[in-house]
Amino acid sequence: MNTPTIIGGYEGELRCKLTHKNSSQQITTDAPKDNNGKGEAFSPTDLVAAALGSCMLTIIGIRANSRKLDIGEPRISILKSMQASPRKIDAIKIEIEFDVQLELDDRKFLESEARKCPVALSLSESIKQEINFKYI
Repeated sequence: MNTPTIIGGYEGELRCKLTHKNSSQQITTDAPKDNNGKGEAFSPTDLVAAALGSCMLTIIGIRANSRKLDIGEPRISILKSMQASPRKIDAIKIEIEFDVQLELDDRKFLESEARKCPVALSLSESIKQEINFKYI
């Protein structure tokens, strides 16, 4: 294996701690209450949903910069739903809300690019991705 991007370990009680090698930033995961955990931190599946949302925002930022668009400070809301058997992510619903005016062509461009972010393209097609955009 090449040099890992992330290292981590199991800390007991269904909790893991992960460290990003380049930045030394750490995150903790915890099993959710409905799966024998304490639910005191992001669950691994929460991180998948968060990765999708943050990837979309990042791509929006990159594409906006390439067009010199002022996108303000878009906000995101994420709802993840789970399937019971087999236990897996069923759907991820994301709402991205812009606090600035954008032209229709720019909106269409950014929305299309967000839907093609690397995480969106990496997720199984069995996970429903419902993405909504709101503008002032």
